[in-house]
Amino acid sequence: MKTVIGISLGASSQNFEFNTTFLGEPLHVKRLGTDGSLAKATKLLKSWDKRADAIGLGVLKDSYKAGSHRFIEKDSAKLKSVAVKAPVTMGGPLGDILQEWALRHAQVALGNYFNNARVLFFSGLKNYKLAMSMAEYTDNLSFADPLNQLAVPKLLTSLQALQLYASGAHYVKDWSLPAALSSGPVKEWTRFLLRKAMQKASVIVAPVHELDEFGLEELAGKTIITSTVSDERMAQLQAKGVHLVIDGAPVMHGHSLGPDLLDAMICAATGKAPDEILEDDYLEIITSLQLAPRLVYPNGFKRVNRFAFVIHPLSQEYFKKIKPIDLLSQVSPPVMMNSLEKIMAYAPPFVYSHVSGIQSPTGVEAEGWLISVGGTPKEIMRHSPEFTYRRLLDAAAMAQRLGAQIMGLGAFTKVVGDAGVTVAKRSPLPITTGNSYSASGALWAAHDALLRLQLLPKPNGKQRVKFKAMVVGATGAIGSVCARLIAKVATEVYLVSPETAKLLALKESILKETPDASLFLSARADKDIADMDMIVTATSGAGKKVLDIMKVKPGCVITDVARPLDLPASEVAKRPDVLVIESGEIQLPGEHIQMKNIGLPKGVAYACLAETIVLALEGRFENFTVGRAIEWEKVREIYKLGLKHGMQLAAISGVNGPFSDDDIAQVRALALAARAQTKTGARTRNRTKVTPTPPPEVKKRTRAPRKPALDATSPI
Repeated sequence: MKTVIGISLGASSQNFEFNTTFLGEPLHVKRLGTDGSLAKATKLLKSWDKRADAIGLGVLKDSYKAGSHRFIEKDSAKLKSVAVKAPVTMGGPLGDILQEWALRHAQVALGNYFNNARVLFFSGLKNYKLAMSMAEYTDNLSFADPLNQLAVPKLLTSLQALQLYASGAHYVKDWSLPAALSSGPVKEWTRFLLRKAMQKASVIVAPVHELDEFGLEELAGKTIITSTVSDERMAQLQAKGVHLVIDGAPVMHGHSLGPDLLDAMICAATGKAPDEILEDDYLEIITSLQLAPRLVYPNGFKRVNRFAFVIHPLSQEYFKKIKPIDLLSQVSPPVMMNSLEKIMAYAPPFVYSHVSGIQSPTGVEAEGWLISVGGTPKEIMRHSPEFTYRRLLDAAAMAQRLGAQIMGLGAFTKVVGDAGVTVAKRSPLPITTGNSYSASGALWAAHDALLRLQLLPKPNGKQRVKFKAMVVGATGAIGSVCARLIAKVATEVYLVSPETAKLLALKESILKETPDASLFLSARADKDIADMDMIVTATSGAGKKVLDIMKVKPGCVITDVARPLDLPASEVAKRPDVLVIESGEIQLPGEHIQMKNIGLPKGVAYACLAETIVLALEGRFENFTVGRAIEWEKVREIYKLGLKHGMQLAAISGVNGPFSDDDIAQVRALALAARAQTKTGARTRNRTKVTPTPPPEVKKRTRAPRKPALDATSPI
């Protein structure tokens, strides 16, 4: 039986030994720790040189390469030269293979896990190949080499900077201090900066023993990429709140084997020297032994995906929520607020709110940032689309630096120009406008409202609900999808838009999907509005009047999808017998959601924001809804994904907040009374109609019509 010895600078408390048959060769494997002592490692190496068939030296690397530069570890070379007879390996090439494989395995197995992750390398020079691989998934890379090697208070933030540092050309080399000054307060300052960098990162790449001095504050919620994590250290990482450990070292006989020890076992079993083992040999051995990286959740499964969402003020009233501006607006003339509105359109984006506490029933969590651009709808529409594109791309760059993996466009930012197509092409992050879920949420809310009002006859069996619906702004992005979906269930659908040619094309397209749909076209909403049971407004009117609410049927459900709203509060107040709801807002999953006020109840989000969150929870970091042509298949898909991740229709809200059951009951009562009043008036008018002129010999007197009595529920 051959003997394989692993000498590690790690803790001696983690020593182990076992017998195994490896590649057909019986081996006795023993691991010996030296507690960081090079002298003890040298003594052990001399002792086992003549007795072992192969020796692995752990923790140290004999050499590493960064770009075109190769570095030799002096301590490693000196230690390695002590052995005369036994082949000695530090497992460098094998370790690089295992670590890179672990990274790529996690990216595939966990689904886009490292996309735009904020990654901190304790040493980019020693993990250059791993850094090159990580750069395929994210540009948010930081390297602590200047901090750890030179005590220079500076992080390298790109592969290019790391290459310059490796060549000695990076300017931080000029900051290095004499050895006498690199201790004490300066050393403490560099450790403080390293701790801050760890807190900001979501992924940390470091040797596991170098994490011993850090605690919950630096490691909680982090993903650690490392190697050779023992059970004892795994328990420590669990206590420190680590989410995920990605360990490239395989486990045999209950022990995690470092690349040095595994490489020594390969040398002993094959009889080859370390430099004779080729990459093809490693591939054959890894596949034949079915070795695999470890993905360990010390505290149970937990995954946090990240998103960003762009918002903007909808009017000058939003500026008045800021205290200094609120005070000035009370004493300043209107021209002051008008000037401020124009100036804010040029303001750079800023983080309005950090969002946390969103948790799907699947166990996946989401955190994100609401990033505000300063333009109101009036200013956005006043400038060219390119003006808004630039601000959205600035917001995308900020979101990328924050670590977001997808970004959504809210309100008028998704209406401008080509509705997100150009931004999606130029943005470093995937983009979605949220229009698919906005359409889904609008119809979800309208359907729920119709059921709660109980003014429609229930269908028999699988028959369609007998109601008439109108979509105002039917040729728009959201309006066209609403029209397609409503056409599948409504008795009659009236499509309204001033774009007549697009209306004709839309009707043709809908009839191909739903041949038995009954469609009617109009350029004006008021033409058929009095007969509608449901109306969806989805225009980009920006304050223009799109329909006359006084002509709407009592008990009609109006779903206002537009932002800003098509129906202001002053219009809605005229008809208490009509249920006017904003588009379906979504109750986000999670009991402890933290988000600043966006004009909705706590934990409730606009559907376009909810779409961004759903995609983040699902790990779908892709351009989902962009452009004006929304695919109804995506509307259906995002609806199903929302249900999967615990999204619920929030309380139906109007311009004055959520509707309670009593509010809806009152609308129903007023609608029934108004309808009864209308019928009474119609019967009275029928009885008092002037009869046709009789023959000359027969003359009759007609009665004067009676005025119908008004009751308290009649609309004014």
